[in-house]
Amino acid sequence: MWGTFAIGLLARPWARQATGFVLAALTITLFILNLRRTAERAGRAAERLDQLERHDAIHRQMLDAAARRPRSRDDLVDRLRDGRF
Repeated sequence: MWGTFAIGLLARPWARQATGFVLAALTITLFILNLRRTAERAGRAAERLDQLERHDAIHRQMLDAAARRPRSRDDLVDRLRDGRF
């Protein structure tokens, strides 16, 4: 019964036009929602990249400081006496 009712309703020209408008509106809505989700994902990726760059910069500073450290106590004493520390 419902099948014949739906077929009879869609046989009318105004119903077919309304169905087309509804489908177009649904397509546009889904497209906009997909764009929003993609933008959120891109924002999270950018934030993750920023944190990674900050972490790498701090790690690089620590490695540079470790490379410049005195190798022994004698080297440390020499640097302290010369005022280069």
